[in-house]
Amino acid sequence: MDPRSEIREFLTSRRARITPPEAGLPVYGDLRRVPGLRREEVALLAGVSVDYYTRLERGHIGGVSEAVLEAVARALQLDEAERTHLHDLARASRPMTRTRRPPAPRPLRPNVQRIIDSMLGTPAIVRDHRFDLLAANAIGRALYAPIFDQPRLAGQRPNTARFVFLDPGAGDFYPNWEQAAEDVVAMLRVEAGRNPHDRVLTDLVGELCIQSEAFAAHWAKHNVRLHCNGSKTVRHPVVGEMTLEFERLQFEADAGAITLSAYTASPGSRSDEALRLLGSWAATEAAEATAQDALDTGGGTRTPTGSPPAPKAGASTNSATPA
Repeated sequence: MDPRSEIREFLTSRRARITPPEAGLPVYGDLRRVPGLRREEVALLAGVSVDYYTRLERGHIGGVSEAVLEAVARALQLDEAERTHLHDLARASRPMTRTRRPPAPRPLRPNVQRIIDSMLGTPAIVRDHRFDLLAANAIGRALYAPIFDQPRLAGQRPNTARFVFLDPGAGDFYPNWEQAAEDVVAMLRVEAGRNPHDRVLTDLVGELCIQSEAFAAHWAKHNVRLHCNGSKTVRHPVVGEMTLEFERLQFEADAGAITLSAYTASPGSRSDEALRLLGSWAATEAAEATAQDALDTGGGTRTPTGSPPAPKAGASTNSATPA
């Protein structure tokens, strides 16, 4: 991903969505050659010359001051996620940052696993900035069993973006698949701007663009979004449809590259009942797995219990290793 191209396409796409009346500008005549604002109109709103703004939109943004970036952000009516993304793109284009590389991945700290394991009855998952699922507690793994159990190459972790766009079961798991797809791409855009030299992240984006027309179409929109909390509806293969509220927290010790997502349901709701049932099912599966391990260790065998067919959701794992 070339920073200059990213800047050019991002600013062009933001300019095209705003009409002169929305920006408080008069319109003279009915013929306009471009959708949205013209460059000279953005320059006027930002308080810079047309030539200067044209250079910015062509990707020459590395030495631009914070004040000018903020002026452009106001002119284009950028929201918080878009403003952050613009500043990230500007930092990525500065010569001093061109050789920076993302830090080498570190093993998940044991305390993180203990934290999520202590959250009884609350699904919790840990993912990195590439949307790899790194860990979960028992009920969290049960909630996202279709993602944890998705087919993948040796060494690959379960990945939410791959599941949404490449797994044929994603449309069943996410009743509002289009919204899920938009959210995933918009969040990946944020991470790509924040980590422009992350080769693994770039390869993931390239893989999805090649293998999924839907991903490529969403990626071309240059939308970005911060997804720190909200609601999510899933159709679980065991307990049915649930609408859950979530909060996403960053681990500062890991430079914000690892986040914890925790899910709850409105008390007394149908989703709350389904979540309790999911917890019971996950606990039963975990107990059966522990009993089987004990029998295997002692050389015994276990008679099948006749559990209903469902994606397997075992006990929580320290890392999501391939099946």
